[in-house]
Amino acid sequence: MLKPTRNKRRIAALAGALALSTCLALGLAGCANSEGNGAAEPTAPATEQEANADAQAATEAESGAITFTDDLGRTVELPAQIDKICPSGFTAQQVLLTMAPDKMVGLAQELNDDQLKIFGEKFADYPVFGAVLGAKDDLNREAVAAAAPQVIIDTGEAKKGAKEDLDALQEQLGIPVIFIEAKLSDYGAAYERLGELLGMEERGSELSTYCTDVYNMTVTTMENIPENERVRMAYLLGDNGLNAIAKTSFQAAVVDMVADNVVVVDDVSGKGNGNEISLEQIALWNPDLIVFQTGSIYDTVGNDPAWKGIAAIDSGNYYQVPNVPYCWLNNPPTVNQLMGLQWLPRLLYPDAFDDSIEDVTRTYYSTMYNYDLSDTELADLLKDATGKA
Repeated sequence: MLKPTRNKRRIAALAGALALSTCLALGLAGCANSEGNGAAEPTAPATEQEANADAQAATEAESGAITFTDDLGRTVELPAQIDKICPSGFTAQQVLLTMAPDKMVGLAQELNDDQLKIFGEKFADYPVFGAVLGAKDDLNREAVAAAAPQVIIDTGEAKKGAKEDLDALQEQLGIPVIFIEAKLSDYGAAYERLGELLGMEERGSELSTYCTDVYNMTVTTMENIPENERVRMAYLLGDNGLNAIAKTSFQAAVVDMVADNVVVVDDVSGKGNGNEISLEQIALWNPDLIVFQTGSIYDTVGNDPAWKGIAAIDSGNYYQVPNVPYCWLNNPPTVNQLMGLQWLPRLLYPDAFDDSIEDVTRTYYSTMYNYDLSDTELADLLKDATGKA
C-alpha cells in the first residue's frame, strides 16, 4: 500500500508545512484562534507514529518520491507523479491497456489489427519489449531502459520465487518494479491498487466497481443453479480440436465456475494450450456442449465424420469463443475473463438473466476499453458465439 496514499500524503505535507510557518511567525505565543482574541485551545501532542508519518510525508513531498508496498509485500520507492509505465509481460499489458494506455511507453507483445482498432493505431509504432517471468524470459532490457519508464508493473497470480525475481530485475535495470495481484475472484482490488499507484483513483474505482459487480452477479446466479443441472461441456482448442482445458486448471476458471467441465484428467496442465487428448476420450466424455477456441476446427467439425456420434456436434450445440481483442475465456487468463464470465453463463442459461449477451458485450467494451461497438461489429463478434443467425 501507499504510505499514506498519494493525495493524503501531499495534503499532510502541505498542512504540516503551513502550520509550521504560521507558528514560527507568531512566535512562542502559539497559534492564535482565527475567530477570537483568547488563547487557542491546547492541542494534544502528536503520537510518535503520527510524528514519524508527518516527517516522512514532508520528506517525500520535498523529494518527489513515495513508497508503495506491492502485493508481494515488497516496499518500493517510486516517483510521486507517474506518467511512464511499462508492462512486465502479456497479462500486465492487457490490464494496463484497460487502465492507463496513455501512460504506456511500450508493449510486451505487438498488437494485431483488431487490437489496434480498439486500443488505437498509435500503438503500431510502440516499441515491443517482450516479457519477463513467463514461460520464457525474452525481455529486451536495453529497449526498456531506453524507453525510461518510471515503473515496471507485473500483474497476475503470485508465484513462488516472484519476489526474488522482481527484486533482481529491479536491481538489474535500476527501475522500480511492482507486482499487483489480479485474479478472477477479485479484479476489483487490482484496479483499486492501480488507481492508487498511478494517481488515477477515479478510473480505478470505475473499473473496480464494474469488475466486482460482474463477478458477484455471476456468483449469485450460479448459486441458484444446482451442480447436477449445470451444462456438461468441454472447451477445446488446437489445430485438430484435440487439446482441452482441464477441470481445476488455472485456464479453466470461468468454465469451472459456470458449467460442468467434463475434461477430467490426471495430470492437469496450467498452460494455455491445455492437455492433449484423443477423440476417443472426447467421445467417452460425450459433452452436451462444446466451445472451440478461435483457430481450432469450429468451421469444419460439423462435416467431419470422425466427430459424428458426439452429442454436442450431432445436435449443433457447439460454439466459438470470440477472440477480439483477446480470447474471452483465457489465453492468457486475465481481465479478458470478465467478458467470458458474462458471455458463457448467458449462453448456457439464458433464462437466468434479465439482460442479453449483446447488452453485456456492449457495456464491457465501453467500460473496459472505452470503445463503443457498432451494430455490425457486435454482430460479427457474436456470430459464432451465440447460435443466432
